[in-house]
Amino acid sequence: MMKKVVSLFFYILGIYSLSAQIYVDSIGTKLSLQNHKNVEAIRVNKTTSFEEISQKTTWRPYDSTFTATKEKPVWIRFNLENNSDKAIETYVYLPSPHIDIYTKINGRIRHDVNGMFVPLSKRANKEEYFFTKINLQPLELATCYIKLSPKFVDTIKEPPYLFSKTLYLETVYNITRRHAKPIGFIYFYLISLLCIFLFVLVFWIRLRSRLYLYYLGYLFFQILYGLLTLHRTTAGIGNVFSNIPMLSYYIFDPVQFTFIGFYILFIRQLLDVKKYNTLLSKSLYYLAIFCFVYVALRVIFNYFFKDAHTGELLFSVVRFIILPLTVVFIFWIIIKVRHPLLKYFIIGQTFFFIGAVLSFYLAFTEIHFIPGNYFNFPYSLNIIFQAGLLLEVFCFSIAIGENIFLMQREKDKANEKLISQLQAHRVLQEDMHRELDKTIHQKTEELVQLYSKIEKQKEEQLKKAFTERIREMEMLALRSQMNPHFIFNSLNALKYLVMTSRNDDAVTYLDNFSILLRSILQNSTRDVITVEEELEILELYLSLEKSRIGDSFEYHIQLASKEALSQYTIPPLLLQPFVENAIWHGLSLSTKLEKRLLIKFDTKDTLRITIEDNGVGRKASGEIKKMHKSMGTNITQERMSLYNHINDSKMHLKIEDLEKNGVAQGTRIIITYNF
Repeated sequence: MMKKVVSLFFYILGIYSLSAQIYVDSIGTKLSLQNHKNVEAIRVNKTTSFEEISQKTTWRPYDSTFTATKEKPVWIRFNLENNSDKAIETYVYLPSPHIDIYTKINGRIRHDVNGMFVPLSKRANKEEYFFTKINLQPLELATCYIKLSPKFVDTIKEPPYLFSKTLYLETVYNITRRHAKPIGFIYFYLISLLCIFLFVLVFWIRLRSRLYLYYLGYLFFQILYGLLTLHRTTAGIGNVFSNIPMLSYYIFDPVQFTFIGFYILFIRQLLDVKKYNTLLSKSLYYLAIFCFVYVALRVIFNYFFKDAHTGELLFSVVRFIILPLTVVFIFWIIIKVRHPLLKYFIIGQTFFFIGAVLSFYLAFTEIHFIPGNYFNFPYSLNIIFQAGLLLEVFCFSIAIGENIFLMQREKDKANEKLISQLQAHRVLQEDMHRELDKTIHQKTEELVQLYSKIEKQKEEQLKKAFTERIREMEMLALRSQMNPHFIFNSLNALKYLVMTSRNDDAVTYLDNFSILLRSILQNSTRDVITVEEELEILELYLSLEKSRIGDSFEYHIQLASKEALSQYTIPPLLLQPFVENAIWHGLSLSTKLEKRLLIKFDTKDTLRITIEDNGVGRKASGEIKKMHKSMGTNITQERMSLYNHINDSKMHLKIEDLEKNGVAQGTRIIITYNF
């Protein structure tokens, strides 16, 4: 309750301090609120609320010294009174991005907002953002507060005016008529770009080429730029950014550099610049990247700082950099590139360059604001720039059409070349078929001959294998003969001991014979044994013979080591027949008191086996035993011959008669083993 009393007190105090008023029924056309005797103003901080403003008492007459800034907005206050007997409308004219008007009537406060950057749904006047209506009933008194806050610009250049309804309608009509052609051009610009965009989109969907993708990006952001330009007009149809005005503020300048970036990539692809000059291609690529980076930084700057003056200055500086670079690249492309579509680039780039330079010149000199100037028409900067862009787009659309024609022509040439190649290939294929048939026939004959040769080789191998198998069987048969022969001789020796009543020697002989027989039976299934194993059999056999003959028989075995003998393999019972023959047919027939047998194994270079006795010799033995043929020696020699035939290693046999002064002294047998 106390708060309402205080508010009423300050309201009465305000009415008292502002006792004079403006009569709305006396406004003939328009009334400037600046320097009006009944209008007061105050400069405060931007955070000061309307409630605080309404309680201020330091108001002063509103004149040109009151300049509103972002940090120090200006509030103006005046009374409006309707002395007539009918309702009257008056309109506050203020072309500002944002305007707040508070109207206090009979203790009630009405808050109206308007301006270019106010969403359409929140505007007090949805047709004209620069006119705000104040309606007074008959004999009604109102106190009006208008907040002048630039927000997105440095200052508000024009002071507010009060327009009568008649002048308001006339002004709106004149503005609509004056803006009709520029807005119509913007609609023509948008519709043309949209048609071309749809046309190119179809090509991109079918071909999926980067060329059309870059051109789509170029066209899309040009369309977006046209819609942003439309937002700054009084147009109602298609003014989509009137509902999201802040977005248009953030992206207005970045959109222009975005389509420039896509334009650079499009030109680079259209003219196949990389084919003609790699450095130029890379330079264009990095220039496009620079545009995109600037776009990102500019959007961030607009969102966080919202400084229109700095933004325009930055935009001018970058454009001042880009325009000379554009000129450099134009001449660079003209000098280096020899593409058939280069003429369209030159013409289109000329239109774009003229539009960009002219709009930049007008913005820099501001001569388009001079009444009567040729460029003094609404939105002249954007219209001129868009005209250059549209002419450039027309040129590039024609270039794309001709590019399709060139592609088709290249395709036709490629098809003709392919047909010629196919025909040549067919002829070559026929020649190759003939040659192939000839080669196949020749190779078939060669294969038949080779097959016959292989069959012969197989037949020979089979014969050879069969022969070897026969020889192995022969060797096996000889070995099977060897075992009974040895056993027969051993039993004869045992019989001799029994008949001579040497019973103890016969028992010992029989024990050793059984051990020897077991070794022979164990080796009977083996093709070869080591010389070391053969030596063990010889030692057993010699011990038997020693038991039979007695002390008059001596034998000696010389060798470096038994381990060395394990490296050599020979058929089983190969050496025993030679030793047996030396004892039975050499030493047994001798009348010498000392009967000696020497067996020597020399492994110095290769294996050399020497069996030497001091018996009667082969000649005397043959005369004494001419009715008996030594089967053991003959069988052993045949086994050696078969062994040499089957195996890679070879054994050589040599028999020497030892004589002294024509008298036989014994026999020496030498077996040499070669790998």
